[in-house]
Amino acid sequence: MQELDELVRAAESAVDAAEDAETLETLRVRYLGKKGEITALLKGLGKLPAEERPQAGAEINAAKERVQSRLEARKADLAGAGLAARIAGEAVDVTLPGRRVEPGARHPHSQTMARIEAIFRGAGYSVESGPEVETDYYNFEALNIPAHHPARAMHDTFYVADGNGGVNEQLLLRTHTSPVQARVMEQREPPIRIICPGKVFRVDSDVTHTPMFHQVEGLVVDRDISFADLKGTVIEFLRVFFEADLKVRFRPSYFPFTEPSAEVDVECVHCRGEGCRVCSRSGWLEVMGCGMVHPNVLEMSGIDAETFTGFAFGFGVDRLSMLYYNVDDLRLFYENDLRFLAQFG
Repeated sequence: MQELDELVRAAESAVDAAEDAETLETLRVRYLGKKGEITALLKGLGKLPAEERPQAGAEINAAKERVQSRLEARKADLAGAGLAARIAGEAVDVTLPGRRVEPGARHPHSQTMARIEAIFRGAGYSVESGPEVETDYYNFEALNIPAHHPARAMHDTFYVADGNGGVNEQLLLRTHTSPVQARVMEQREPPIRIICPGKVFRVDSDVTHTPMFHQVEGLVVDRDISFADLKGTVIEFLRVFFEADLKVRFRPSYFPFTEPSAEVDVECVHCRGEGCRVCSRSGWLEVMGCGMVHPNVLEMSGIDAETFTGFAFGFGVDRLSMLYYNVDDLRLFYENDLRFLAQFG
């Protein structure tokens, strides 16, 4: 029994000195495990005389319970200390002054796009969207673009890989948002008044071009639509967008999906026609293309070209952003330099 008392005191001292749960588990195994020192004493009861065994067994069990209780108490103490330390470490002093977070801002292209959409919504247009991965039919065929057109060349258009190391010439990244117009004309009866904003993709990259850029195309189809309606729409849009009565001119041009077609130039917003570096000293800036919808395009979309006419126009949002915000390099919009983007907050 003297040996038992010394063993219990040593166990309790070791438990009190333990600094973590792993040490406590080691002590439990050492004293109370299957091969533990106190357990060994219980197994040795059979060597005692029969009359001494009950008392000895009771004292060993009492000692075992003392050590077990000490272990549980120490485990609870360590857990409480750990929780207190964690709470102290994660505490927040709510009386400290707040840290000022600089407000963010929408990307200038997003601001320009929202501005354009608001202008056309106010004029009764709806905003439509379509897939960015498009079929050859909707991107070219449905828009009266023949097979020999340069836009179909591999060096001008991103075609999708076919999975066998080749190219699927029937699937591509759309080169304009005009396919949305074709899809809408197939699904709706005139009158149609829509704009189609979105991303488009072409193999091109320099100061004024990027492989991915943003475009808005507009379409109006109804009875008795004329080129005069187109001119009035374009001139009014440019006036409202630039918030100035700028001169506008229409130059004859060619687009497969419109006839007649025109390029639209606006008086330089920087020099007001005097001639500067931005307009290459010409006093004019090219901003969009437009024209009357080709009868073939109407017929391929299921619209009677003898009854209905329409006009279409298209322009790059990126270019309008450059002009509106006076930026001379298109690539600045995509470099994600916060020093540049922060100016548009």
